[in-house]
Parts: sequence; C-alpha cells; structure tokens
Amino acid sequence: MVLPLILLSLFTSLSLFTEFTAALDALSPNQTLADAAGGTLVSEDESFELGFFSPPNTGNRYVGIWFKQVSLQTPIWVANKDNPVTDKSGVLTISPTGNIIITSNQTNLIWSSNSTMLSASPVLQLLDTGNLVVVNSNTGSYLWQSFDHPCDTLVPGMKLGWDISKNQEWYLTSWNSLQDPSTGDFTYRVDPRGLPQLVLRRGSTISYRSGPWDGVRFGGGPPLKENTVFSPNFVYNTTFAYYSFVNIEDTIISRFVVNQTAGLIQHLTWNQGSSEWVDIVTLQADSCDTYDLCGPYAICNVNEIPICHCMDGFVPKVPVEWNRLDWTGGCVAKTELNCSEAAGFRRFSRLKLPDTSYFLVNRTEISRVDCEEACLKNCSCMGFAQTDISGCVVWSGELLDMREYYEGGQDLYVRLATSELSKFFTMSSVTDTDV
Repeated sequence: MVLPLILLSLFTSLSLFTEFTAALDALSPNQTLADAAGGTLVSEDESFELGFFSPPNTGNRYVGIWFKQVSLQTPIWVANKDNPVTDKSGVLTISPTGNIIITSNQTNLIWSSNSTMLSASPVLQLLDTGNLVVVNSNTGSYLWQSFDHPCDTLVPGMKLGWDISKNQEWYLTSWNSLQDPSTGDFTYRVDPRGLPQLVLRRGSTISYRSGPWDGVRFGGGPPLKENTVFSPNFVYNTTFAYYSFVNIEDTIISRFVVNQTAGLIQHLTWNQGSSEWVDIVTLQADSCDTYDLCGPYAICNVNEIPICHCMDGFVPKVPVEWNRLDWTGGCVAKTELNCSEAAGFRRFSRLKLPDTSYFLVNRTEISRVDCEEACLKNCSCMGFAQTDISGCVVWSGELLDMREYYEGGQDLYVRLATSELSKFFTMSSVTDTDV
C-alpha cells in the first residue's frame, strides 16, 4: 500500500509542476494565483512580473505588475489600489466568462475587472510589454487590458490621451503616498478641446499645463524628438489625440510617472550600476510653469526680476499687491475697450499661448487678416493666433497662464484700443513689432 501512495503523491506533484510551468505567463479559469503560495505570473521575456505585493512599511496586500529586472520593486499598475487585502488570504482568478477577480478569505470580493466583453474561452496573460490582457483563446482578440486602465505610470506601448472616435480616455492618477497606491490628488490628462494640451490637476484645480500642441512641440518647449533614452510621440488627428513613447533600445528600462507628493511629472530611467531610478526629464522646469502665476494679461519670464510683468497696454489691477509680488490679481487694460470704438492688435512673440478654456478654433486655412477680422467682429474676443495644425485660434475672455521663452514659442495678437496702440507705433490695425 505504501508504494502506490508514494507513486500517487509523485504523480500529483509532477502534474502540479507541469501545470505551473505551462502557465508561467498565463492563468486559465481552472487555475488560481494565491498570495499565501507566493505564486506570480512572469512575462515570456521576463521583463514584467505580476503578483501580490506590499508597499514599503505596510502590511496591506495588492495585486500589481512590476519590472522583473529592477531590484527596487517598482509597480507600474495596481489592480485593487483602492481596496487592499489586509492579510495573505488574497487569491487572483479569472472567471469562466473572462472577468478578473480578487478575493480574500475565499469569499470576500476585493476587486473585479467588470469586463463587458465576455468569452467562453478566456485566458489571463501578462505580455512582454507589461500589459495584462484577457484573451479569447479561440480568436486571439483582447476582451480587457490593463493598458486601458492606467494608474500613475506610462511605459512603452501605453497611451496618454483619447480615442476620440470611441470617447475613450487614458490618463494618469498619482498614488496617495509611497505606502498607499490608492487614488491620489493629482491627475495628468490630455485636454483635446481646440488645440490639444496636457494638463495636471490637483483635485479640480489646474496646477500645470503644457501649452497647446502646434504639430512640433507643446507650448514653447523643445520639439518632441528622441533622446538617448526614449523617443516621444504625439498623435493628433480626427480619431486620436494621445502621447506615447518608446525606448531607444530593448535593454533600456524607463517610465513616465506622476509623482505622488508634489505632482511632478517625470520621465525616469533605471540605472543598473547604481540600482536607482534617474530623473532625466521633469516637465515643471521652473516657477513660470506654475499655472496662472501672474494672473490675467500678464507674462511670466524667469530671466526677469520680478518674473511677472503686465503686457504692453496693460497695468496691474491692484498696484499695491503687485508691488508686494502678489500677482494673483493680474493686469487690466490701460484704456478700457469699447466695442463701439476702433481697436487693433499688438503682437507678442515667443509666448506660451493662453489657456484654452475660452477659445474657439477655425480649422480652415484663412489668412492672418481674415483671422483678425473674425476676432474684431466678436466684442468679447481678446486675441488670436495662427498655428500650422489649426489655422485661426481666437480667445474670448481673459488671457491666462502665459510665459515668454528665450526661443521657440508662438505669436499672439492681443486686442487693444487704437488710442493705446498709437502710443507704441504708427496707427495700423495690427502691430508686427516683437515684444
């Protein structure tokens, strides 16, 4: 009797071992991934790993995906970020119809993918890109994927922006803290209205924006082009408006992340020699990147002291506060505009164009003179610009969040009373002299 029992035990062990090996990067409905057993899924090329983990200094357990080749565990995606398992009773499964489920103590539902696309033959698989997908094993089509539900991190293959045709958005949300991956204060999104731009918010308050996309760059920043680590790309057409990147070499490990403490937007690369993440790009470069630092009709320039100054033809709204370096009130026109009187435009060059909250875009190809006339016909129009990808852009309402660059930037034509324009130049409808 002893020998048959030994053979049965050996056969069972070999069966389990074979099943585990075959499912190294995938999970079928008849399999489970239990935290207590320490099991994980590993992508075929061993770039990424999925399993239960705990952030530093906490016992809470989460299902996440992290870089397999990085010694400092760095999750790029967390499933149950807002509902942790408090012990090691967590189990990850995929239902027979294709929903991913995390339970604790065998019965408590912790998280579900709530997929609306169901299949009779689903498989959960971790791809070499770090994308966790539910695949219809008969057709190979994806029923659900983690790349459609980003957390705080973008890796190659992921998108930040919109599929306009499907009204689907991909955006980043910071962790609450290094110890807590739950939904944090900061979101980083593409605003596709008019000229698309990237906007960081703390709650509902804007704290940073990139400036509008002109087909080459955002605002007055450097052109989007590859560096020694990654190659950035922005797609903008009638179907898509999104940012993505690829690493220059397969051996490079890098990530784009929204920092959980200050909302910094950083691109980091892993230094294998020093075993640390190295910051190679931080989008908030200086004080002038603080949203609307100088108030309406004012321009920020880090090379001037003070850094805020009113546009030509405008004066501080509250001079006492302005002289105390409180610029929140911004500036007002020296000569108040009256729609029954003549007006013209003053050109300001090398600018980050104003916020898009109040503007309209005419995508037809029209001349600058036609654009000017369109603005003059609207009493509330305060300025216009022309860009290669949009034609005529006009702003209605206060002009906010502008900064001046040493090089780059764009031309903005700001409406002034002709009596004010005559103080600078000979009377004309549009003044072409640079600031």
